[in-house]
Amino acid sequence: MDEKRSVAFHTLGCKLNYSETSALSRLLENEGFEKKDFDSKADVYVINTCSVTDNADKECRQLVRRIQRKAPESLVVITGCYAQLKPKEIAAIDGVDLVLGAAEKFNIVHHLKDLTKNDSAKICSCDISEVTGFNASFSVNDRTRTFLKVQDGCDYNCSFCTIPMARGKSRSDSIENVVRNAEQLAKTGVKEIVLTGVNLGDFGKGPFGSKKHEENFFELVKALEKVDKVERYRISSIEPNLLTNEIIASVANSDKFMPHFHIPLQSGSNAILALMRRRYKRELYTERVKLIKTLMPHCAIGVDVIVGFPGETDEHFMETFDFLHNLDISYLHVFTYSERANTLATEMKEVVPVNVRHERNKKLRNLSYMKMSEHTRRHIGQTRKVLFEGNSKNGMIEGYTDNYIRINAPLKNEWVNKIVDWTI
Repeated sequence: MDEKRSVAFHTLGCKLNYSETSALSRLLENEGFEKKDFDSKADVYVINTCSVTDNADKECRQLVRRIQRKAPESLVVITGCYAQLKPKEIAAIDGVDLVLGAAEKFNIVHHLKDLTKNDSAKICSCDISEVTGFNASFSVNDRTRTFLKVQDGCDYNCSFCTIPMARGKSRSDSIENVVRNAEQLAKTGVKEIVLTGVNLGDFGKGPFGSKKHEENFFELVKALEKVDKVERYRISSIEPNLLTNEIIASVANSDKFMPHFHIPLQSGSNAILALMRRRYKRELYTERVKLIKTLMPHCAIGVDVIVGFPGETDEHFMETFDFLHNLDISYLHVFTYSERANTLATEMKEVVPVNVRHERNKKLRNLSYMKMSEHTRRHIGQTRKVLFEGNSKNGMIEGYTDNYIRINAPLKNEWVNKIVDWTI
């Protein structure tokens, strides 16, 4: 392999994708590739795709067209969820040379060895039922924070979601390996590790399609607590039905796990939750939030919510709005429902007009702004620990408190990648 070849990456979608892109980058750099910025000219471009929304699919196609204009002779590799779900559709995009499905993405070095620019793309994919292994990965974009993948796949069948079709059955790393990776990251100067997965609370199912929990997420939390030199952990996202009382209590009593939960809700209407095939009702969600706030009044709670799901009437939406308005949460990630092929939701007849979906999205984004403003206001005058990041703009640096309040401060180089006591 030519040691002078260069590669550039672009990641679409979730934190899990970012951790995997970083792992792919290290594989190629170890083979002598020079990593370049995506806006630069490179010999190989790798796009790690998402397929949660239609917009992610469109963005992938736009990126390929951009590469074609800039570097028409360069090789273009597409991997990720979109590549697994619709390999032939991607292969038909002018300029794409290689499509790697879920089982082949970490074999990218092998597939690039003899790849040349051709008129047609090579597809390396398989049925998702054959994807059973687990590949550990973590991002190392800067020393401040890293996303550590500990779980992959999902055994749930929510009616709107393609992720089980794109990533396969739930499977996990072992606690021993996760601890080893955390220790390795600590040696590089990382101060904060964000635990990521498709269904993080389902951690503990071994690879190769095992349905049995050999370990569990609570045990992982307790093991990571003991790792020296890692100062902070965050839990990226965890389903409310898998967020147990013992996990909440453990975080409340921890010096290392930050008082910050991100808990998907998707709808505040039990009728819509049933149509979505979610595994809880809003009453359970309320219980989780109340326990968190009882044990950690200062805790940040983020919420995923989908608007415009088929069958969501104005009354259902207002049920969601009022539920969230009255709930002691800190911010929302609002998603406009997007039809995904081969999901049960596409068969539902009561389709919400797109303009109505966007209007509901706007209302919840405004509510999110109010919630975050209130979360911040409550802590004015308090001194909390802030981890300042390396990125600086206009002489300012940014960081987050333990409970996820964003702080902007005049740049002091000695504060970069340091945890500083800060009065809000």
